[in-house]
Amino acid sequence: MEDVLGSAVGAHFSGLRRPSSSSLPSSPSSATCSDAPAPPPRGLASPATRQPFVIGVCGGTASGKTTVCDMIIQQLHDHRVVLVNQDSFYRGLTEEQSEHVEEYNFDHPDAFDTDKLLECMGKLKGGQSVNIPIYDFKNHRRCSESFRKVNVSDVIILEGILVFHDQRVRDLMDMKIFVDTDADIRLARRIRRDTVERGRDVLSVLEQKYADVIIPRGGDNHVAIDLIAQHIRTKLGQHDLCKFYRNVHVVNTTFQIRGMHTLIRDREITTPDFVFYSDRLIRLVVEHGLGNLPFTEKQVVTPTGSIYSGVDFCKKLCGVSIVRSGESMENALRACCKGIKIGKILIHRVGDNGQQLIYHKLPNDIEHRHVLLMDPVLGTGNSASQAIQLLKSTGVPEDHIMFLNLISAPEGIHCVCKQFPGLKIITSEIDAGLNEDFRVVPGLGEYGDRYFGTD
Repeated sequence: MEDVLGSAVGAHFSGLRRPSSSSLPSSPSSATCSDAPAPPPRGLASPATRQPFVIGVCGGTASGKTTVCDMIIQQLHDHRVVLVNQDSFYRGLTEEQSEHVEEYNFDHPDAFDTDKLLECMGKLKGGQSVNIPIYDFKNHRRCSESFRKVNVSDVIILEGILVFHDQRVRDLMDMKIFVDTDADIRLARRIRRDTVERGRDVLSVLEQKYADVIIPRGGDNHVAIDLIAQHIRTKLGQHDLCKFYRNVHVVNTTFQIRGMHTLIRDREITTPDFVFYSDRLIRLVVEHGLGNLPFTEKQVVTPTGSIYSGVDFCKKLCGVSIVRSGESMENALRACCKGIKIGKILIHRVGDNGQQLIYHKLPNDIEHRHVLLMDPVLGTGNSASQAIQLLKSTGVPEDHIMFLNLISAPEGIHCVCKQFPGLKIITSEIDAGLNEDFRVVPGLGEYGDRYFGTD
């Protein structure tokens, strides 16, 4: 189930968020980025127009779709969730069709106004409120003067027996769930519900092939629904850049993390408090980064004489801090990794075009180690690119480099990920962007000065 969920649709947005010449990059353009803020990749929504997460829920008549939807909504109570029913988009019957309603097939794709459904869903995904039609099942017509207003939301659940039939509708969905219940149970529910007979039932197997997740037993399967809700919560907290760049990882946000960010971003905070809460956040980022390192399976014998099957930590590891702000992250790394070797890289910043790599001291066998590169703020990405290029020139494989920071600007992420797609970026928040002075906003200010008390 978890593997399927992971592929179905892998943070928090705070915009509310001197070496020898041979070791330097051969061309400045190969290790630096343009001054101009990088535009988002094609097809990637800007922070202001971030699209809601769309879930399609399909299944046969009386399979428990509504129950599943209700349970998901209850578990996502801390997010704005709206339910859109495909039944609202039934076409009104003509007078002739109404006279022979018992012969009309309400379970056929032609019974639905799919174009109207696409229009409404398109507006909702674009951040607009819409008026959803109300269908009168007694008269088999839309209520001409009544609508259900649906406002902008974090999650849209589209439910219906044929929501997977049309490719255009499926393409709107970030996750597709099929509720699978035995035909005899569905029939019993249908009779018990005393609904109006709508013709033949759609064979479940025709729609299952489009589903990312199939829930056996419908609303009775609490484990499956819990997993789905947990996965959706994770995705809701994921910045759009994480979906575009799979090597970007943002620590899952909590009120504790959000609160610590609020404190360290406050310009009135005292230096001791800034250091205290920064250290807490750095420790979380370091732990998250360590969790992305390779491991080997290992068995140990517990004090009770039992066998415990666990994992063994990656042994060949070192840290490298970008002086001087990166040095603030060293203590957290040492606290997590006893006796770890830590190197340093000093890049002299002259504006944002004139970085000069003027000093580095690295472990002698660094090419055989996984490297945790540390700098609290990823801004333009120029300094990070210089440091990464240096590490690569010493023989460190790109996929052995992990860049740890507290906050990142989208422009810096674009810059680093485009040049070095093999490394991982671990951060605790992605901010809105860079201002005209190339400062991250809302940002943290001059992090090194604030941390070391030299501001």
